[in-house]
Amino acid sequence: MSRIIRLWPFVTALLGLALAIYLIIDAGAEGVAHAMLVVGWGLFPITLFHLLPLCFSALSWRALLPDSCRLDLLDAIWIRWVRESVNTLLPSASVGGDVVCARLANLSGVPKTPAAASMVVDLTVGAATQLLFASIGVVLLLSRSTDPTVLRVAWAVLGGIGMLALATAAFLAAQHRGMLSASTKLAGGLLGFSRVSGMAGSASAVDDAVVRLYRDRSALYRASLTRLAAWVSGTGEIWLVMQFLGQPIPMAQAFILESLGAGIRAVAFMVPGQLGILESSFVLLGALFGIPPESALTISLSRRVRELALGVPGLCIWQLIEGRRLRHDSRLR
Repeated sequence: MSRIIRLWPFVTALLGLALAIYLIIDAGAEGVAHAMLVVGWGLFPITLFHLLPLCFSALSWRALLPDSCRLDLLDAIWIRWVRESVNTLLPSASVGGDVVCARLANLSGVPKTPAAASMVVDLTVGAATQLLFASIGVVLLLSRSTDPTVLRVAWAVLGGIGMLALATAAFLAAQHRGMLSASTKLAGGLLGFSRVSGMAGSASAVDDAVVRLYRDRSALYRASLTRLAAWVSGTGEIWLVMQFLGQPIPMAQAFILESLGAGIRAVAFMVPGQLGILESSFVLLGALFGIPPESALTISLSRRVRELALGVPGLCIWQLIEGRRLRHDSRLR
């Protein structure tokens, strides 16, 4: 069982990569390459634009930290940047970055218990607001058309939203029942990642801190609103790509593409980097608005360029910090 879990990210990543390559070949590799050349230097402002949703995401997580140990905004942003880099580029099933985020927060002065608790609640806030974001997208899609193809896509996305809602509700219930200790030990045993429980500190203390966070309605509302703003602001990335591609689309259409795509990718969170899922979701959803496959793939490839441009430096910063920490610890021995 342990070996299957270890191999699963690599198998799904290979299958996703194969799907992405197939989609590019099927759409016409030459046409996709030409579209990317048309976007050209537009990839630079597109990449920089992502700093906006990244800042909103950092503000959301920061709101969940206690006033007594709340990080400076810049610290919250660079830690969030590293978190996103790990989740995007490493085979960690989109949760490894959250573990790294809590660890870096602890190294930056946040005690282990509130760092771990904020990570758990932030995961829930992210899932809940993503559900809301995707649901709004479905409503907007259905308000524009009731074509049978549109209805099939809408029902498929709603099915995924329903599955994610059940999983989120179960996760939320577990947090309120003090099951964090058991789940942390289980994850550490299955994944062979002993740092999970150690980083969380006392499991019972983390359970109590999580419950206290949910009782702090003001912090929870601020975190939810800013996280929803992060999802919504990501719409601008698609809009910019289509502008540079010379095929401008209305902002409402970009919103639908981003929100429904986010819903589809959320269900496939176990696939590292959503390889293949990102590409196929844009091809599928783009077809609803008459966007040709090569243009839809240009949106996804532009996002891949952005992920690499921001993710690689983020991973390097993480490694530098961990290396410096190891050298410091070795000197104390």
